[in-house]
Parts: sequence; C-alpha cells; structure tokens
Amino acid sequence: MSESPHKPQVFYNSACPVCKAGVDAQRADMQACGLDVEWIDVHAQPESVAQVGASLEDVRERLYVKDEQGQLHIGADAFTELWQRTPKQRWLARITRAPLLRPLSHWLYNAFARQLYRWNRRKGHW
Repeated sequence: MSESPHKPQVFYNSACPVCKAGVDAQRADMQACGLDVEWIDVHAQPESVAQVGASLEDVRERLYVKDEQGQLHIGADAFTELWQRTPKQRWLARITRAPLLRPLSHWLYNAFARQLYRWNRRKGHW
C-alpha cells in the first residue's frame, strides 16, 4: 500500500466558540489515535480558503475537510469523514451514512450551521 502524498486537512473557524470547542475535541480524539491531520484555522489564515475554492463566509459557516486524494467533504459529510477515521467514532459515520439517515443528518447539520453562523455574526465574533 503506497503512502498518500498529502494528509487530510480540516478547515475550521476558531472565531466561533462552539466550532472551536468541537474541533478541539475532535483533534484531541484523532491525535490520541495517532492520526496525522492538518488543522487550518480560517480565522487566523483567511487566505487558506482558496485551497477549497470557497469563500471565507462559506467556511465560517460549515466545516470543510480535504482528504488525501484532494476530495472535498463539506458540512455533515466533513464530520462523517473525520468520524470514519477515528476508531471510537466510526459508529457515528455508519449512522450518518445510512441511506435513510443521511438526508436527515444533512438537514440537521445545515439548519444548525446556519443558525450558529447567524448567532456568531450577531455576537460580532468576526
């Protein structure tokens, strides 16, 4: 099995306290498993959004993950991608990929992300 030239990249917004807490917890879980992931904070590095072909506001609203092959996973799919890689969270990936639950997980994520984005804007986090 050949090693991939790139490690997964997670694009997140640390200016959102809820997002930061979630990413910090996910990073700790993945590091505890020895998983090598690049964590890119778009609040500190706004120019990094060019790597995913999205606007800064898009990445502030939704989590973006670029896998080793350069495939982009956004929102609920981004979380599923991270959970699939983390041994103790693979059950979450299976649930969110289930045919009947996948549309629901997308709807729930998008609704929550939209409200969280609006809350952050009202609070002046960016």
